[in-house]
Amino acid sequence: MHSFEQLVEIFETRLNNTLPFPLGPATLYEPCRYFMSIGGKRVRPVLCLMANELFGDITEDAYRAATSVELFHNFTLIHDDIMDKAPLRRGQTTVHIRNGLTAGILCGDVMAIYAYEQLAHIKTALQQVLHLFNRTAIEVCEGQQLDMDFESREDVSLDEYMEMITLKTSVLLACSLKMGALLGGATTGNADKLYEFGKNLGIAFQLQDDYLDAYGAESGKIPGGDIIANKKTYLLLKAMENANALQLSAIQALLTRDDEAKVPAMLSLFTNTGADIACRQAVAHYSQLAFNNLEEAAVQSSRKQQLHDLATYLLGREK
Repeated sequence: MHSFEQLVEIFETRLNNTLPFPLGPATLYEPCRYFMSIGGKRVRPVLCLMANELFGDITEDAYRAATSVELFHNFTLIHDDIMDKAPLRRGQTTVHIRNGLTAGILCGDVMAIYAYEQLAHIKTALQQVLHLFNRTAIEVCEGQQLDMDFESREDVSLDEYMEMITLKTSVLLACSLKMGALLGGATTGNADKLYEFGKNLGIAFQLQDDYLDAYGAESGKIPGGDIIANKKTYLLLKAMENANALQLSAIQALLTRDDEAKVPAMLSLFTNTGADIACRQAVAHYSQLAFNNLEEAAVQSSRKQQLHDLATYLLGREK
């Protein structure tokens, strides 16, 4: 069994040697190669490979599916950057800023089409894999639309937020794992357990990201960046849900401010309303669900250890 780090290296080498983009027109494909070259953790494709390896040696079909997932993921990032008007991605200039809006749109489009071209070469369980991939692609788009809608809404509920992060973030992790399992010959039951593992892992990871942005930003992030941007996170929505009239008025007043005192004042309200504790409890809840899902998969425990270790690492990030 390979470790996550080993599979990242193997996948990265393979991806660099097999990127499907032709040379021309250069104005279309050079931005694609540029964006794929600026990195990323490659978590989604490697989860596909790790799930596949639970049931035997990693297959050529699994590498195809993993490449498809990574191409699709990068397509969503390129278009998200356009919608967010983001100047940087992973510390590098975004495609629409570097090459223009038209190049950004077409680069994302063709990347999504090449994702399907990778799936076209799969020889095992193609109908199941394609149905799963299509459903997931639709859900990711739905999640992105909800995220955009929330920016102009004042009445977003916590349940709506949980639905949004599940669709936008978690289902692609879940899809990656289930595809890898199906391509390894897993039973429907085992494939479904791995899907739920990925979904709950993704939810826990996003909620933890909300918390760390506020209370312990990781390297490369602006401390309290979500607060500064008035982003509707679990912390903000839970604080508004728990707040008394005076606290709610204070939160709403802070949302109109743009000064140095905004972040510490909002953090104080998160603490006073118990939103910080609720967020940590939610992370723990979804983390435990994920580990339970992995445990319930009918695979020898020793073969699941690398996935268990990866989930532990992802959910145990230091502040």
